Amino acid sequence: MTLLLNCDLGESACIDSDNVDAQVMPFIDQASIACGQHAGDSAVMAQTLSLARQNNVTVGAHPSYPDRENFGRLSMDIPHQQLIDLITQQIATLLEIATAQGISVNYVKPHGALYNDMMVNGHIRSAVMQAISDCPQPLAFMLQATPSAEQHKQEAAAFGLQLIFEVFADRCYADNGALLSRSLPGAVHSREKMLEQVAQLSNEGSITTISGHKLELQADSICVHGDNSEGVAAIREIRHLLSKR
Repeated sequence: MTLLLNCDLGESACIDSDNVDAQVMPFIDQASIACGQHAGDSAVMAQTLSLARQNNVTVGAHPSYPDRENFGRLSMDIPHQQLIDLITQQIATLLEIATAQGISVNYVKPHGALYNDMMVNGHIRSAVMQAISDCPQPLAFMLQATPSAEQHKQEAAAFGLQLIFEVFADRCYADNGALLSRSLPGAVHSREKMLEQVAQLSNEGSITTISGHKLELQADSICVHGDNSEGVAAIREIRHLLSKR
């Protein structure tokens, strides 16, 4: 299995040459850039896009619920059309800034609670898909690789969307393929566990769940969260593991 490496970026509070974006960009293939609702702003988006261009990294929009206070990790009950509009506006903001720099945006990956909610709620997932399909240019949809991949392919086909299935280097999985809640012990892997999971994903196309069950996942890209210091510190080793394939 050949896996790309992606990271959620543009989430820094300030523009700094020593920030996470600059640290990881040379080692990743895809950068999902925050669109201002959970983190970032126009200046940070522009800086992150510029870093991506300098490092030949593919760019994606990273929209969320409007929840800067909780870094987009609070679920919100937003009416269907309002949610579509909210996501569409965030994508449009990044597209405008990217276009001004001559940079293409290739995909959309929701953030935080919006991401988690769409994985368990088909109505929210359809709102995300509608927003992406309404964009003026073709954009792929990045979502979690789960045992329901075939169902998600059928849903995406109805909206004319290409899917990018992602797996997580730094998160522990439940037996059903969902991510273990961050409120539970062991939900975020240590550096050692993270590297073990990356090696298993790369070599076998599977992960080992919290109970020790081996779960095969169809995946295209592996994510290291930009707000996980262990993941950022290990990004060079993760790149090396993926490059060995």
